[in-house]
Amino acid sequence: MALLQLSGISKSYTAASGDSQLHILTGIDLELERGESLAIIGPSGSGKSTLLNIVGTLDRPSAGTVKLDGQDLTTLNEQELATVRNRKIGFIFQGHHLLPQCSVLENVLVPTLASTDAKHRSAAPERARRLLKGVGLGDRLDHRPGQLSGGERQRVAVVRALINEPVLLLADEPTGALDRVSAQNLAQLLVEINNEQMVTLIVVTHALNLAGKMGRTLEIRDGKLQKASGG
Repeated sequence: MALLQLSGISKSYTAASGDSQLHILTGIDLELERGESLAIIGPSGSGKSTLLNIVGTLDRPSAGTVKLDGQDLTTLNEQELATVRNRKIGFIFQGHHLLPQCSVLENVLVPTLASTDAKHRSAAPERARRLLKGVGLGDRLDHRPGQLSGGERQRVAVVRALINEPVLLLADEPTGALDRVSAQNLAQLLVEINNEQMVTLIVVTHALNLAGKMGRTLEIRDGKLQKASGG
C-alpha cells in the first residue's frame, strides 16, 4: 500500500465578485511509496503550494481524498488533523519561522510540546541534540536564530520538522531565500535525510537543480499534475 494516495483532488475558490469559480487544481491523482522523493514544479500561481497544503492538511480539497498510511484525512475533524500533522508530517517553508527569543534547541523541541506521550517527550532533547549535531549545528544549541546564518537557520528548521519522526516531509521552496552555496548544502541534506531515514519527501521548488535531486519530478500546469517537460 502506498504511503500517500491522492485521488481526484480538486480545489476551487469563489472569485471576489462572487459570481464565478476559480479552479486551481483539477482531478489530481498521485501515489508515493514510503521513502520516495518527489519534486513538484510549475509556474508561479499554478497551485504548487496549494497542493502541498492539501497534502499537509493545512487546507482542504474541494473534492477528492487524501490518504496517509491508509487513513483518509479528508474525513477527519480539525483536532484529529492537528494530531496527524504533529505526529506524521514535517513541514519546511521558505521562511524558517523560528522563534527569535528561543535557543536553537528550544526551537527544535517546540513540536514535541503537543505530544501526550511522556516517553516521546523525555527522549526528544537527546534526539534533538543528535539531529543538530548531524547537520553540523552541535555547537549552536544555545544560540538564538539571530546569531545564525540563513543556511544555519534553515537547517534548524529541517531538524525541527524531523523531531517527531514524521513519515512524510513537505518542503515548500526550502532553498528560495538562501544563497547558492547554502541552497546546495540544504538540497544535499534533504537528499541524505530521504535516503537514510526513509522519510517520504515532497519538495515544491522553482530550483531545477534541487528538483533534479529528487527521484521524480512532476509539473502542475492548467490545474493538472503531469510529467515535467524534459523530466
